[in-house]
Amino acid sequence: MKLFPLFADLHQRRVLVVGGGAVAARKAQALLEAGAQVRVGAPELNPELAVLAREGTITHVLGRFQEEWLADVWLVVAATDDAKVNAEVAAMAGARRILTNVVDDPALSSFQVPSIVDRSPLIVAISSSGVAPVLARRLRERIESLFDHALGPLAELAARYRPRIRERRPDLGARRRFYDWLMDGPVAALLRQSRAREAEHALDAALEQAQETPAGSVVLVGAGPGDPGLLTLKALRALNEADVILYDRLISADILSLARRDAERIDVGKRIGEDHAATQARIHALMVDHARRGRRVVRLKGGDAFIFGRGGEELQHLRAQGIAYEVVPGVTAALACAAHAGIPLTHREHAQSLHLITAHCRDDGDTIDWAALADSRQTLAFYMGVGQLDSLARRLQAHGRAPDTPFALVENGSRPEQRVVTGRLADMPTLARAHAVQAPALLIVGSVAALANELNWFGQHIDGMAQPA
Repeated sequence: MKLFPLFADLHQRRVLVVGGGAVAARKAQALLEAGAQVRVGAPELNPELAVLAREGTITHVLGRFQEEWLADVWLVVAATDDAKVNAEVAAMAGARRILTNVVDDPALSSFQVPSIVDRSPLIVAISSSGVAPVLARRLRERIESLFDHALGPLAELAARYRPRIRERRPDLGARRRFYDWLMDGPVAALLRQSRAREAEHALDAALEQAQETPAGSVVLVGAGPGDPGLLTLKALRALNEADVILYDRLISADILSLARRDAERIDVGKRIGEDHAATQARIHALMVDHARRGRRVVRLKGGDAFIFGRGGEELQHLRAQGIAYEVVPGVTAALACAAHAGIPLTHREHAQSLHLITAHCRDDGDTIDWAALADSRQTLAFYMGVGQLDSLARRLQAHGRAPDTPFALVENGSRPEQRVVTGRLADMPTLARAHAVQAPALLIVGSVAALANELNWFGQHIDGMAQPA
């Protein structure tokens, strides 16, 4: 190793920062967060440091660097824009055996300030030994996405309960399994939901139980429309924590590849022609069975689980069975497809409201209020409507939508194979057949759809307005 990793306790210990500019301010703020007594030496201070000095948060030593500034300090940071001054600070501090960091000069530094992921009391530090700070920053960004902010409270709770956990789980193996449950189960989930008191009660109850590992839980995760980059950070963390993943038919292989490698993957997608009620009953049974076996279950659904999915029904079943659950929202198709097609769903000059509509109802009856959709100042987004384009075009026109109302069909929205077909409502079925539009595709109706011809930026675009069918 080029550097020896070290975490320093600077609480109530004096640290000197030489320099009064923006870099010095950034270093001083980080040191203050660690509880250090910060002394800043400089002829003048920038506005941020000046405020801290007036408040008494830092001590300002006025003037150019003097050796006596090093008295009684534990660390030194040289952050001036004068290379000679920085070298002088490093030399004098080194003679006193005081660890010194010279900003952007690894050769003069006896310690490096790492990039930090702060989930106090858990802290992750990344260093490139000063030779590639941009790389360290990029790695920090990736690690940030893996660790949610509940880890800090969880670590504090585990520390507070550590003696009791040792008492109730004296066997080392049982204790390790209990800690795995603590990190992955309902206690962590409750902390993510800012329900600290309930989390502590759940931990108390688990410690009183005879079994080693209490029941598992289910996370309902919206996977978005297909682009892995549209997964939320919470969705990515859930995939990395999953023991079992129950995924729908349209979940891409790229998204599944982000899951924990040893997670069990079960395809529960509904296929055309099969008994969807029976498939849904199987999904309910699988969620409950795996959770009762102490597993962390991710129910992975395309888009957002609460928009034209059966997320609500699945949670009702879990609640009835006494299974702990949480929900991670996803980017729904209307938002993702419109954005990737260059279509603003609302626009001051075109549309002041948005309707999300499904062509599929539970009893397969027509429950859509067609008259309410006639207003030209609103945008309509139809899910699962590719097989009913003739009927949709006919009914919308019959209830007041003009034949020349713009539409856009976004096929495979956000995926590399995305295609967008635009045109006039009267021509929609013919254009869709001419270009063999297939599911999954989202239909957008309203004047904003025409903006795709101007603002498209992703995938293939077919302008049926220029050459109507």
